[in-house]
Amino acid sequence: MTERVEHGHLFIGGEWTDPLGTDTIEIVSPHTEQVIGSVPHASRADVDRAVAVARKAFDEGPWPRMSLDERIAVVTRIKDAIAVRHEEIARSISSQNGSPYSWSVLAQALGPMMVYDAAIQVARAYPYEEHRQGALGPILVRREPVGVVAAVIPWNVPQFVAAAKLAPALLTGSTVILKPSPESPLDSYILADIAREAGLPEGVLSILPADREVSGYLVGHPGVDKVAFTGSVAAGRRVMEVAARNLTRVTLELGGKSAAVILPDADLESTIAGIVPAAWMNNGQACVAQTRVLAPRSRYEEVAEALAAAAGALVVGDPLDPATQLGPLVARRQQQRSLDYIRIGQEEGAKVLAGGGRPAGLEQGWYVEPTLFGDVDNSMRIAREEIFGPVVCLIPYGDEAEAVRVANDSEFGLSGSVWTGDVEHGVDFARQVRTGTFNVNTFSLDMLGPFGGYKNSGVGREFGPEGLSEYLEHKMIHLPAGYAAGA
Repeated sequence: MTERVEHGHLFIGGEWTDPLGTDTIEIVSPHTEQVIGSVPHASRADVDRAVAVARKAFDEGPWPRMSLDERIAVVTRIKDAIAVRHEEIARSISSQNGSPYSWSVLAQALGPMMVYDAAIQVARAYPYEEHRQGALGPILVRREPVGVVAAVIPWNVPQFVAAAKLAPALLTGSTVILKPSPESPLDSYILADIAREAGLPEGVLSILPADREVSGYLVGHPGVDKVAFTGSVAAGRRVMEVAARNLTRVTLELGGKSAAVILPDADLESTIAGIVPAAWMNNGQACVAQTRVLAPRSRYEEVAEALAAAAGALVVGDPLDPATQLGPLVARRQQQRSLDYIRIGQEEGAKVLAGGGRPAGLEQGWYVEPTLFGDVDNSMRIAREEIFGPVVCLIPYGDEAEAVRVANDSEFGLSGSVWTGDVEHGVDFARQVRTGTFNVNTFSLDMLGPFGGYKNSGVGREFGPEGLSEYLEHKMIHLPAGYAAGA
């Protein structure tokens, strides 16, 4: 039984403070369906207070005016403290959102450390000032911190996504208001402790758990210079609409319906071993999950048999059990959503090859079996809409041109993969798929390269120098004719 965790304060500007409202958020275990903690629900007045201290810290405080090395030292201490407390962080997140503990250790705790490491490497090499010879004379191009950042993060990988936004914002000298999801705010209190001990100056970081209404108020606040959001397409549209009233800069990392394409020459054993964790990762609650598997008709039956067997062999159970490979979904609404789509898929004529309901013996908790649909047509709703649960579609195709068309026939464009016996041919295939991240005979996410989506999967990029640039303003300074830098 997970020990109940109670927090009575908000972290505003680096200090634990009393909330100005009286509402609270209760966190419910998706495994036991029991309340495992509570935190204050930030109010609009709390947002005003957090934005005010962030604004002052940016406009007048030391953080943007420190050297890069000084900021790197603080961010490094944050990363090192996450390493020390990574098991505590993993257990906290698994208790809240149902992520299997073994996966949480890697993705929810060690993953953020990799994000900070990569961001530090990028920040050290980034050209913050650059002299150019312009058309009318010499110019100096500067990159300066964007200002006050509102970072709105989801419940599925909260610390990973927080790091993706905090690392570049902090390293470039911005101040941040982090808004965790009401489903998973407890781990953000661990992060607050870490940030305070790391020596962030006053006002640089606030953490405000809240619902959509308060999130909307934060996103639309005139004191915010940039919004960094990760979540659903529908929520991303709302964020962009609200932020547009103030012409606030926005980056959005949204949903996906990514295709894993098996070419006829693929080795089936290694291909299935690679696709299964990518398709059902984090209980299917991952924007990059490979939820459409495209198989050549010439090998369709053997792919269907192997993939169904692998899905049926996944260990489903208590997310805190190290043996668990698939835990419960984060909330009853997410469980019902997956079950509804399973019903819709059957009504559309798809065939359930594995799973298809609640796991036997797990009547308590928001569980859904790892489910594989066969005989799926790409026009079906289960192939077009993001389910965000453990439901995967197997789609047959004829020739390779059809495989490319089907992979691209989606409103999303976040991730994808191709599996083949010829890597160079796989790269040629990858060039034809309109998606922000693609894999050849593997599935990974490298934090030194740009991550983001085409089409409805988002706006802007995270990670790499491209992601760092999203937290910088570009300034051009004209210099007099004949000026030579360093002369």
